[in-house]
Formats: sequence, C-alpha cells, structure tokens
Amino acid sequence: MSGELILVVEDEANIVQLDRMYLEREGFRVQAVGDGQAALEAVERLQPALVVLDVMLPALDGLEVCQRLRAAHNPVAIILATARDEDIDRILGLELGADDYLAKPYNPRELVARVKAILRRTVRADAPEAAGPIHLGDLTLDPLRREVRAGEEPVALRTQEFEVLAVLMSHPGVVFDREGLLRLAWGYDFYGQTRTVDVHVAQLRKKLRHSRVKIETVPGVGYKLTAE
Repeated sequence: MSGELILVVEDEANIVQLDRMYLEREGFRVQAVGDGQAALEAVERLQPALVVLDVMLPALDGLEVCQRLRAAHNPVAIILATARDEDIDRILGLELGADDYLAKPYNPRELVARVKAILRRTVRADAPEAAGPIHLGDLTLDPLRREVRAGEEPVALRTQEFEVLAVLMSHPGVVFDREGLLRLAWGYDFYGQTRTVDVHVAQLRKKLRHSRVKIETVPGVGYKLTAE
C-alpha cells in the first residue's frame, strides 16, 4: 500500500498542502489539481489508487466528476469532501458511486485513516489467506475474484457494496448495528457517519431485489441477512 498515488482534487491551496503533508508522511505519493475537468484528465493520465474529491469545485463540481467516472466504469476509489451542511449532498455522492465521504473541515489524520482503510481492502483481497467463496441461498460471493452471483446471474457491485455484503454473508442471521458495519466493512471506528451505511444498504437491496437473499432492517438496531 505504501507508495500508492493519491490524487487530491481541491481548489484551496492550504487544504492541499495539509493533505499532501499528512499523506506523504505515511508514504503515499500525492498529485493535486484544482478543478473538476482537470480531475477527469488526471485520473485518466495518472491512474491513481484513490481520489480525494472536493464537492465544491470550479468547472465541474465533485458530484459531476464522480458521476462521469462511474459512468465510464472507472473503478478508482473516491472519497468525497464536502463543506455543505445538507446531508443530501453526501447521500447523493454515495449513490453516484463514491466509496466514502468526509465533512469539511476534517482532521487530516482522519483522511489518512480513511485512505488506508479503503486501500487495505485491495491488499486483503490479494492475500493468499483470503477466504474461499461464501454461499447463502442463491447468492455466491467470491472474495478472491471480487464477484457476486445470484443463481447464474452476475451482480455488479461497487467496492464498498461488496464489502458490506461480505460482512453480512459471513454472518447470516446476525444483527449488525451501523457502527459495527462501519468498523468491519469500512475498516475504521465510528465517526458519526452511519448514514453512509444506510445508503450502501439501500443500493445493495436494489441490486439484490431478484435474489432470495434479503437484507432485513431490525428497528432500532441495524441490519441482518436472511435467505428465503
């Protein structure tokens, strides 16, 4: 994971400087651009491991950049950074395909923790001790190939959707609260971002709607996976 290239898309120089300092201190390489159009070009040219993407940008805003990358089937990991108060911006960003978000102003140590957690998933998937396929009802999840099938049909999941489903399928019938899912599927402790979990569960439900495996809500607690 050390040495991975991180693209910081931010038009405030002081934030770029701070992000760069903390990320480079942890061994990451950092490139920065200041607007949305430059971000799209930089992703194509540099092929970064992860993009830290501000929502409020000149030329194209961060939500539009995220949407265009996902429409082009670019799998690069994306962390949205938003200074807006409205939760809808964060929810929309996640629905468009961002892996995570941070509310500005954020502690750069938290940014580093999020970056490491997201990139760690790729390392874990390539590890020789990675588990074999998981079967539940008509669902099969293969951690090594990063593939999910419902019967014979492939189910296209984004990175974080896959991680949430992997946690739930590994413990069928077990109720997970949102904080627990954050720790296990995202790889960091609760920072008050449980809405992230709800959005990803909602997206998973849509994609698994034809499966006999269902994600049930346990009121006041969290979620569990059951097979009909």
